[in-house]
Amino acid sequence: MLVALAANPRIRRLVRETVGGLPRQFWWLWVSTLVNRLGSFVVTFLALYLTAERGYSASYAGLVASLFGAGSAVAAVGAGVLTDRIGRRPTLVAAQLGTAASTAVLGFVDGQTAIAVVAFLVGLCNNATRPPTSAIIADLVPAEDRVRAYSLNYWAINIGFGLSAAAAGLIATHGYLTLFLLDALTTLVCAVVIFIRIPETRPQVTPGRDAAEAEEGTSLLTVLRDGPFMALVGLTLLVALVFQQGSTTLAVDMGASGITSTEYGLVIGLNGLLIVVLQIPLTRWLEGRSRTAMLITSCLLTGWGFGLAALAGSSAWLFALSVAVWTVGEILHTPVMMGLVSELAPTHGRGRYQGVYSLSWSLASLLGPAGGGLLLQYAGPAVLWSVCGAIGTAAALGYVVLARRTGATERRPAAVVEVAPAGEGEKAPAGA
Repeated sequence: MLVALAANPRIRRLVRETVGGLPRQFWWLWVSTLVNRLGSFVVTFLALYLTAERGYSASYAGLVASLFGAGSAVAAVGAGVLTDRIGRRPTLVAAQLGTAASTAVLGFVDGQTAIAVVAFLVGLCNNATRPPTSAIIADLVPAEDRVRAYSLNYWAINIGFGLSAAAAGLIATHGYLTLFLLDALTTLVCAVVIFIRIPETRPQVTPGRDAAEAEEGTSLLTVLRDGPFMALVGLTLLVALVFQQGSTTLAVDMGASGITSTEYGLVIGLNGLLIVVLQIPLTRWLEGRSRTAMLITSCLLTGWGFGLAALAGSSAWLFALSVAVWTVGEILHTPVMMGLVSELAPTHGRGRYQGVYSLSWSLASLLGPAGGGLLLQYAGPAVLWSVCGAIGTAAALGYVVLARRTGATERRPAAVVEVAPAGEGEKAPAGA
């Protein structure tokens, strides 16, 4: 049957249109992302490890999670700057080596202070991979193919995450240390793949251009002063605050409603399954459509997808419907925004722009669980999920206003400095 499908001209054309035309280096990056996520056990099981295996309190596990998020927030900006200054590949390789080392150490350290410090370092190094990865994709892939490339990369992330989450439970039966060491090993393998197969992609200034002028034009302060872009970051923060409830307060509410752990696993697993199944078809459907409309739709689906949880009661089926709706919102939002950020960023500022954009998600990981937990505890689930719907609606209205005032959500050329890929052109100044 597989042979028949492969021989079908329509299937072959669909595959070519989905994966064809992308640079070979992108696929090496894609493979490294998949391998990395296949081994991403520690973040998923960290809270369970600290409470069930080490015997620490839930409040301490929450503190460690917050410190992990704090490290991610610092890395979002710091790695963005390094990506533009020292290059994409060295920043990414260093971040992966740091992640591998700190993850392995986390499996051995003891004591609340030591664990908290190392967890901060893991969050720092782990999130430092995001700005250079996004910048490499923007450097390698033509603008018209970037949404497709980011979608494929996001697809790899979710395939790896889904499989690793399933495998981690089995591996943990042989001891949590095995999880930490396997996670570190897969990350180390990724660092080697990047170092060997991915060239430095940071563009160099062509002759006749002043490198210092290019650097000055894309300073971190310049990014923060970019009003339309920072508005997008703020709207992303709102959406990310809602998404954070999917891994925190949703589990608490479902447990309090009498949903068993098995049912919860099946319901939340629907998120990864739908992304794997729908990401590519929906990405193809997105081509040529208004990005403003897609972002508005994604916000409404996200907000009111979570809002449906207010009606679920003790029904696992209604919780599953809620997850399905906000997952479609996630599928629409993430690749569109990643492509948009890459277009709004000047060539020599891609790392900084991607870093500041990543900061919105890091801040959400700090603020979202705490805010959602307080609402759930003191106001109840109906209020929490209604607030999620209201936030999603507010973000959708924000995109409407931003589009009308600036047009920033639709395709526009990035502020361009004439560049040549690093290593091309004998007269390209070094260190640009």
